[in-house]
Amino acid sequence: MLVTAFKNVLLALFSAYNFSHKLPKKIAATVMLCCMLTLPTMAYSEQLKVTLAAEDGWPPFADEFGRGISHHLIHQAFKQVDVAVSTIVVPYTRGLVMTDRGSVNGVFNVTKEQSTLKRFVFGLEPLFTVNASFFFAKSHPASVNDKWHLPIGSVIGVIDGYEYGDDFIQLIEKRQLHIVHVNSQRQLINLLLVGRIDSAIMFDMVADVYIEQMGVGNDINAEFNNHTSEIFVAFSKQDPQAEQWSKLLDKGLQTLKQQGHYQQLLVPLD
Repeated sequence: MLVTAFKNVLLALFSAYNFSHKLPKKIAATVMLCCMLTLPTMAYSEQLKVTLAAEDGWPPFADEFGRGISHHLIHQAFKQVDVAVSTIVVPYTRGLVMTDRGSVNGVFNVTKEQSTLKRFVFGLEPLFTVNASFFFAKSHPASVNDKWHLPIGSVIGVIDGYEYGDDFIQLIEKRQLHIVHVNSQRQLINLLLVGRIDSAIMFDMVADVYIEQMGVGNDINAEFNNHTSEIFVAFSKQDPQAEQWSKLLDKGLQTLKQQGHYQQLLVPLD
């Protein structure tokens, strides 16, 4: 449609110019042909392109190979609004820093909470919603039914740089928790298995992938919820187009839902 519109405008302009200036037909035709031949390139070059950092260790949403639910969903959503997506696969904390600095346009998968709202620009439509739970080794099961009654001084393992809900700091202070930060889900699970930590907070679907891979399904169990997160693409406040990206992504996600394709994209890929 864009190319056709340009052609129509050019035809009108050249017709008017030729009529008023008596331009020789051969010259007018040649100029017209050259302009029309460049139109496809002009139209193609106008496609928007966004560059996002993608976490390398959060399957089934994003893995080290640049695959997963988030990748597929984000590409399809931006495709609805004619935006091409380029991804750089990095550790999560590095992706946050790159976005802070404006080295990339944005990063996924980020929880929208008070700490991240101060750093990034978010849209209104979450990519999806996920639950995170307290996991315990079955050899040392939980003695309580919720996080607010954890034994005073419990040792809890978390992933460095992850968000664990707006009330997490309050929980740490109230229950005087000792927090152990690690860099990977596998480290969390291993620490839990050898008794170095009392519990680990992991996102349920992510934990399921690693527990299956490590063959420890009979040794670890999720006992109770920590928080439920709406997961977003966070855009850089250093990027003057951040608001535009967020609105375009919102529109793309809304279009997928209206088309009935959204739920299909949340199914883990083989």
